[in-house]
Amino acid sequence: MLQEPEKIKLDALRELEDITNIRELEAWRVRYLGRRGKLTKILRGLAKLPPEERKVVGEPVNVAKTYLEESFRQKEKALRETQLAAAAKKEAIDVTLPGRPFPAGRLHPITQTLHEICDIFVAMGFQVVEGPEVEWDYYNFEALNIPKEHPARDTMSTSWVDFKTDRGESPMLLRTHTTSVSARIIETMQPPIRVVEPGKVFRYEASDATHTPMFHQIDGQVVDKGITMADLKGTLYEFARRFFGEDRKVRFRCDYFPFVEPGVEMAIECLVCGGKGCRLCGNTGWIEILGAGMTHPQVLQRGGIDPEVYTGFAFGMGIDRMPMLRYGIDDIRLFYSSDLRFLRQF
Repeated sequence: MLQEPEKIKLDALRELEDITNIRELEAWRVRYLGRRGKLTKILRGLAKLPPEERKVVGEPVNVAKTYLEESFRQKEKALRETQLAAAAKKEAIDVTLPGRPFPAGRLHPITQTLHEICDIFVAMGFQVVEGPEVEWDYYNFEALNIPKEHPARDTMSTSWVDFKTDRGESPMLLRTHTTSVSARIIETMQPPIRVVEPGKVFRYEASDATHTPMFHQIDGQVVDKGITMADLKGTLYEFARRFFGEDRKVRFRCDYFPFVEPGVEMAIECLVCGGKGCRLCGNTGWIEILGAGMTHPQVLQRGGIDPEVYTGFAFGMGIDRMPMLRYGIDDIRLFYSSDLRFLRQF
């Protein structure tokens, strides 16, 4: 009985040396120091011995148990440190490895197109000017010869702002064209004027392959002495040549706009079908990209410019349609779908 605790201790220490992980160590503890461990069984058996023998037998058992408990703690500490060192080594950063690529952002294709168009006109001597998106009725309609009974003022075409005057009128709206900036320019600047006005515009209409309720426009305006229709056509031809390339066909046709007289529309040969007709061009082979004309004398007069001395021309185009024509995209809604597979192509 007196030699058994010493033998258990020696066996336990030999096993402890070969343990290499926490799971094996816990099994060792249960086997020797647990509630049903070998030393615990001896201590529980002391109750059956006479009182004078309990001390003699129990003392070497307690010494062996204390020694094994201390050995257990030291072994556990050593294994924990080894485990942490291995984890740290595994997670260490190798500074010699190449860096992980970080995805770089890029400009939206419409923004790229807007910048390119502005650069073209700036190279031709124009100045870039911006105006408010929430506009007064006067600058959006009245200053541009659009009367109060015009259908464009209807709530089914225009998004009016909930703002009432003392007379119950709603004189504010989300601008329907950037031509409203042209009205402000004529009122605040003196000739010679050469400006382009980019920005967002808003129409109360359904979405389809070529229309969205919000889109981008850029208007241009030139006011000076001796400006003629030849200047207008020459400017727009030069823009088309620089943006679309010299091989693209361009067409001018008469059209009506309240703020110009005479008015024209400019169309580009459809790139998708090559002029044969498709869904994008409405089976005509052409896509209108802008309206233009000689600035109406009444518009100049409202802005304080004498139409007997000065003449001018104006034009306005939808920016969203430009990349559609250039890249053969047949649905304008793709630009606003937030599909990175589509946007990363530009």
